[in-house]
Amino acid sequence: MRSASSSARSSSSSSRKSKPLTTELLAPAGGQEALVAAVQSGADAVYMGFGAFNARRSARNFSDEEFRAAVSYCHLRGVKVYLTLNTLVTDRELPALAAEARTASECGVDAILVQDWGVLATLQKIIPDVPLHASTQMSLHTLSGIQEAARLGMTRAVLARELSRGEISEICANSPIEIETFVHGALCMCYSGQCEMSAVIGRRSGNRGACAQPCRLPYGFSGRADGHPLSLKDANLAPFVPEMMDLGVACLKIEGRMKRPEYVAAVTGIYAALLREHRTPTKDEQKKLALAFSRDGFTEGYYRGARGREMFGTRPENARWPEDWFNEIRTRYEKENLRLVPRTLECTIRAGQPMHLTAEDADGHAVTVTGAVPEAARSRAVTAEEVETRLRKTGGTAFSAAQCAVALDGGLAVSAGALNALRREALAQMEAQRTAVPKRRVFDFVPPTIVKNSADKPLLTVSLHRAEQLSEELIALSPARVYVPVELLPQLDLSPHLGRTEFFAVLPRIYRTQDEPILRALLEDAAKKGVTGVSIGNLGHLPLARGLDCKLHGGWPLNVYNSAALAFWKEQGLSSACVSFELRDAQIRDLSKCLPCEAIVYGRLPLMLTENCLNANAFGCRYFTERPASVPCDGACASAPELTDRRGEHFPVLRAWGCRSEIENGKILYLADKSKDWQTLGLRFAQLRFTTESASECVRVLRAYQGETVEAPENITRGLFYRGAE
Repeated sequence: MRSASSSARSSSSSSRKSKPLTTELLAPAGGQEALVAAVQSGADAVYMGFGAFNARRSARNFSDEEFRAAVSYCHLRGVKVYLTLNTLVTDRELPALAAEARTASECGVDAILVQDWGVLATLQKIIPDVPLHASTQMSLHTLSGIQEAARLGMTRAVLARELSRGEISEICANSPIEIETFVHGALCMCYSGQCEMSAVIGRRSGNRGACAQPCRLPYGFSGRADGHPLSLKDANLAPFVPEMMDLGVACLKIEGRMKRPEYVAAVTGIYAALLREHRTPTKDEQKKLALAFSRDGFTEGYYRGARGREMFGTRPENARWPEDWFNEIRTRYEKENLRLVPRTLECTIRAGQPMHLTAEDADGHAVTVTGAVPEAARSRAVTAEEVETRLRKTGGTAFSAAQCAVALDGGLAVSAGALNALRREALAQMEAQRTAVPKRRVFDFVPPTIVKNSADKPLLTVSLHRAEQLSEELIALSPARVYVPVELLPQLDLSPHLGRTEFFAVLPRIYRTQDEPILRALLEDAAKKGVTGVSIGNLGHLPLARGLDCKLHGGWPLNVYNSAALAFWKEQGLSSACVSFELRDAQIRDLSKCLPCEAIVYGRLPLMLTENCLNANAFGCRYFTERPASVPCDGACASAPELTDRRGEHFPVLRAWGCRSEIENGKILYLADKSKDWQTLGLRFAQLRFTTESASECVRVLRAYQGETVEAPENITRGLFYRGAE
């Protein structure tokens, strides 16, 4: 199995991707009717889920039998099928996911979308011939991240929705694999794969396909939930379709597996026409897109490289669907005659010889069938026109007869039944060819090797957000590690603390390709100052840290959720990893820890990382408008605002690299009084995550976790430590 996986990686990464000849239109299929709607309306491919492991678990999805039939339905009509297995899974769930993936391979699925690193590694071992796509949940947003995905054997990457046309263009021009971008539909406020709001607040994890969309609820500032500062309008990039085609985008993706089938048909039909005719939409088409669904209109902001208040909007709860128009749309696609496969027919009828019928399609499939020997006509001989009329009858099938040539000897009689049988046999064989499942290797699922948990108590580490949180008093308490944002290190004098603890530079979760020289220079300077480790949180961080004499630590943004993911990251050179804080205590305990593991046991848990700066949107910020997004905020909004929800909970909003915002939970995860619970899980490290705390508060909390009797902070939570996330 290892050799099969290695082969898949080498073959994928050894060749450069050329500009696609055509741009694929990918439509959502949340159920059977939506599938038909998408296919009949012109989709080149559909993405769908079956079972429990996809990012839209509440969509209709498909059973195994329905999925098999759906793949045949699509392949017969020349449409590809992509399975969404793009969620995080636990160790207990991994065998079932592997079984679903094997079923999908046996059905002939064209590719599988993945988010989880353990799922990626598992699928490469058990079904190495099935192409794997990096889901947008992987948070890939830089060229280096795409190149790493290619090195790992993935054949396509779905970019983060927040990228601009220039950034997409650069990635497409240099990517060794196909690039897919979202072109229409709902926008998440947070970068996909980095949102924890639904999980932390309501136990419904967006990373596990159960997002409750809390971003659509009212929030505000100054203690009032009087607006919707987290509710983005839907994207509509229809005016840029020709441009995106010319940039080399391989696939344009429509969001909407939770939307009605009529919506899927309406949007897919318009975008299919734009792609087919290489043009921008008419005013009428734009009106129809808005009529199908919008939130106070649409936004093109991210694609144009813009941010701001105009990108936000809501949809009234009493908004009505355009039922009359949707009824018309449904009537059209339900006939299932909008997507027929044209065939050319050649029929030869000679005296004394069996009839021959050859059928060919534009995809290179060809069949030849034989029928009965014609008899001599007793009264009237059959004509070529009559034969052609019989052969062209393909009603109720997915085929049409584009051309039909008949070579017929005179004086022969051929029954209608014989011609019908000849036609049906040709249709059946052509259908069998078009829906044939490719031969693929399949291997058994082998669980990761069990590694016995260590009985040692975990060492305490601290993560800092502000330079003033690093103090002599804190270091005097001997934390095993201190994690510091890489952009803060130039402000700090580490020399008095070297040899007393280890310092790890933390790379920003979200940045841009043009930021990489800056980040690399910061890492090199950090190494000279005595920093001995780098904490990575994105696949694109790996090349940034290569060549440095530093340990690599996997930070919590990697969403490490299972033992296979730990094994994957060990192969990539990590020396330790922080597990997802969505895991509950028993799930952490049961991980097979081939790497030294860390878990967050204190602090405000991060809920969202947003491209839009909430402070700038709410109060204005000259740095937001005058500086490029790649330049870190220098403190213009030092008084970070607090977001307030409808229940009166306050959520601190912190600055992030590139004038972005990170929303923190209002309650503080506190487990100092539950030390026996987290100290017996086999962890090597336990992280105290300091964000809004003062330097003295950091010291007080560290002492509490070292066993001193210290009063607990107000407004605490146990997070997901005892309950986990759905």
